[in-house]
Amino acid sequence: MFNLKGRVAVITGASSGLGRQMSEAFAKQGADLVILARRLERLEELKGKLESFGVKVLPIKCDVTSTEDINNAAVLAEKTFGKVDILINCAGASKDAGVLEMTDEEWAFTMKKNGYGRIINIASMYGLVGNTAMGTVAYHSSKGGVVNFTRAVAAELAKYNITCNAICPGYFETELTSAVLNTTEFTEYMKRTVPMGRYGKEGELNAGAIFLASDEASYVTGAILPIDGGYTCV
Repeated sequence: MFNLKGRVAVITGASSGLGRQMSEAFAKQGADLVILARRLERLEELKGKLESFGVKVLPIKCDVTSTEDINNAAVLAEKTFGKVDILINCAGASKDAGVLEMTDEEWAFTMKKNGYGRIINIASMYGLVGNTAMGTVAYHSSKGGVVNFTRAVAAELAKYNITCNAICPGYFETELTSAVLNTTEFTEYMKRTVPMGRYGKEGELNAGAIFLASDEASYVTGAILPIDGGYTCV
């Protein structure tokens, strides 16, 4: 089960953090990869590691806030592999307590032509609930938008055999979060509010992404999957 050999996965934000982790997970499952990020040198370095798993890898410098970049990447991906089966929207940037993430209809159009697709949006548990640790209303709002955007896309594209689901990570240590997570104050807050009492470890998000991207998950669409150590269940 969950063999992705022969599938082509596009992963944004692949140069670091959760995007990099998922790139390795998908390569281990046999998927060929198109990895996107602003830092091409990091993608080139990652390419060598991913290819050691016997898959093909296409790194593309891409700023997801640029529609032109996204469209160019979509054209290049299709030219190289002939199709796109899986799209992981993982790129994010934090500024002034907000986050900007976007997907583009060009990818969905490519999947629509092939009559198959798996779209996975990386949102956040903060798209489902509020918090008392800090004032991050813009972040909550944007992630809530990603959650309902996922449902809307799922409903619209189901007739094309394209599923769209979202993963809502809890506290995971990445380049964007380590400075906050490793403070004494936040560690104590996390112990009080996360039933498992810790933040997510590297790789603990991967199983959810692999499942949602698999052929076996063909009847799963519009699902919102928290991977948060239980934060949203209390």
